[in-house]
Amino acid sequence: QVQLVESGGGLVQAGGSLRLSCAAAYGSIFTLNAMGWYRGKQRELVANWTRSGSTNYADSVKGRFTISRDDAKNTVYLQMNSLKPEDTAVYYCGADFRESPYPYWGQGTQVTVSS
Repeated sequence: QVQLVESGGGLVQAGGSLRLSCAAAYGSIFTLNAMGWYRGKQRELVANWTRSGSTNYADSVKGRFTISRDDAKNTVYLQMNSLKPEDTAVYYCGADFRESPYPYWGQGTQVTVSS
């Protein structure tokens, strides 16, 4: 069983910052391949890291957002700085496991940036 629990969304003014957290709980039979943040109904990639060690960012957030991880806590963070109104969306934590043909998703957390 896999569970992803997100926190940290909210309302912020343009130019402000928020940090999202995603705590993952999964059994030892699972091998995590990638984990990251996605947003909107289409769940477009915002940022993720892969087991190979690479990190990926959407062009629209490069230089403003930073993904990081705490392996001891099985937690991934998204530090969002210089937020813009167009960053407003529901943000989802997503995880890919070697043993599963489909990704797992958290429940989503709303981020609203006011102008």
